[in-house]
Amino acid sequence: MPSRNNALPALLSLSLGYFSLGTISLAVVGLNGPIGDDLHVEPASVGILVTVFALTFAVFAPSAPILLRRWNRKRVLLVGIGLLTVGAALGAVAPNYGFLTATRVLAAMGAAVFGPGASAAGALIVPAERRQRALATVFGGMTAAAVLGVPLASFLGGSLGWRPALLGVAVLSAVAFVTVFVFVPEIPAGEPPTVQAYRGALHTPATVATVSTTLLFMAAQFTVYGIAGAYLKDRFDASSGLISVTLLAFGVIGVAGNASAPRIAERLGGERTVGLAVIGLALGFALLPVAPHSTAGLEFFAFWAFFSQLYQAPQQARLVELVPLQPGLILALNAAALYLGMSLGSFIGSSLLPGVGAGPIPAAALGVLVLAALAHLLSVRQASAAKVAEQSATPVHIS
Repeated sequence: MPSRNNALPALLSLSLGYFSLGTISLAVVGLNGPIGDDLHVEPASVGILVTVFALTFAVFAPSAPILLRRWNRKRVLLVGIGLLTVGAALGAVAPNYGFLTATRVLAAMGAAVFGPGASAAGALIVPAERRQRALATVFGGMTAAAVLGVPLASFLGGSLGWRPALLGVAVLSAVAFVTVFVFVPEIPAGEPPTVQAYRGALHTPATVATVSTTLLFMAAQFTVYGIAGAYLKDRFDASSGLISVTLLAFGVIGVAGNASAPRIAERLGGERTVGLAVIGLALGFALLPVAPHSTAGLEFFAFWAFFSQLYQAPQQARLVELVPLQPGLILALNAAALYLGMSLGSFIGSSLLPGVGAGPIPAAALGVLVLAALAHLLSVRQASAAKVAEQSATPVHIS
């Protein structure tokens, strides 16, 4: 097991890979206008590129561990980040919308290989007691992408054009490829995942409920965040500059939430930390409808960012504890649920906004979040019952 100092470069390399993954997956949000003008498509069509990425990721992530089961984890990571890089580079030279869509599929396949693999590798190269911090470090790259990656892509798209912006993201991904190659140690593949292994994981108590919590939590979040720009403009009459500042603040607060997650989880435990995230998100959605219609009201929007990222590391750690022999497999299912939830939430928000306006959107998100809370409570109950049953089945030796 690498020491703390030896593991840190590897964890930061995986985090950089997640940063490029997050930026590539969401960059088109900030490049909507330039892409639409250049390729002569409607803004809604450009927005579909996010959905294409998310759905491809959700479909491919569970099957990737089976297809690549004979490779060690480092090689899997390099294949994933390599496909992600190629997809972004080809997107920068796309001659038309159809070709650009195809590059999004390719990049998403790479992301589906790299993302769960990076989380599994981060959990395996450190001792169990440091797993929460390792996962927070690795997934912090995804959080940072919302703070720096997406706004930077938007800035470059406006100043240099969307093609140089995507090319810059591809270069960043290539740098991540090099750092993963240099710093991440060779990690054995472990027990080869199979269809039977997936069945076994899904039959493990609490796994289905836990993964369902991820899906519903992300769907609730992206019901509002997935249409953030349009929501802020409609609800608060925010200018484009104010929207950018608000989203930047949202990202910074989210990074703080992700960084705080390990310490909070160490004190409260993973189950209670996830519950705290759900409660905090619910409070944020409840405050949005009564927020003042002014610049000060934008603070209510940024409030729930902390809880939106407090969730990720403890949830992933819970899943690794539930299925310790197949961390890559169960994290792939969780990642698929995460992106499927993003897609579902964005669909709900974008479908409601034109007809009902921004006002009722948080209420819809709150309704989805109630389902997430119920799924989480079910997962906690099932996990507790499984522990009691295991303890009861363990023979007690009396000397």
